[in-house]
Amino acid sequence: MCIMHIYAGFISRSISVQNTPNKELLAALHDAVLDIVAVINRPDRDERLIEEAGIRLDRALFPLLVLTERIGPIGVVELAARVGRDHSTVSRQVAKLVALGLIERRPGATDARQRELRATLAGQAMARQIDDARERLTRAALTDWSQQEVWELAQSLRRYADALTAL
Repeated sequence: MCIMHIYAGFISRSISVQNTPNKELLAALHDAVLDIVAVINRPDRDERLIEEAGIRLDRALFPLLVLTERIGPIGVVELAARVGRDHSTVSRQVAKLVALGLIERRPGATDARQRELRATLAGQAMARQIDDARERLTRAALTDWSQQEVWELAQSLRRYADALTAL
């Protein structure tokens, strides 16, 4: 049996843990994930990231650009599912990115009737600016963390994301 210190909100408490997570530990994990998602989804955080990147882009568009650049080619339906928006809204937003020359539509690799989205060279460059800005802000947030702690966090989050995806 080991003792873990969990930070949930502003309360730090000790919890006894055995081989499987207990209900309180799982609730603390869920609360931490909700807090992270809430911060990521805040409009003012998006504006700060855009400002830090030194770009001019509607904040509703930049997640679509970044995802398309990172995982493209991707269809509009999958892109909409990944950002939690409806297909028609994402389709209109993609049209704006196409008009800006940041994303292009191409026939699908397996079905030419399907359209896939890919970042253009200009879109790739803008996505790199956003990634660089995110890295600067993340470094600031992790100033007091050791490289080992950051590595362990990254590994644990990847493992958790993969487990959730597999459900």
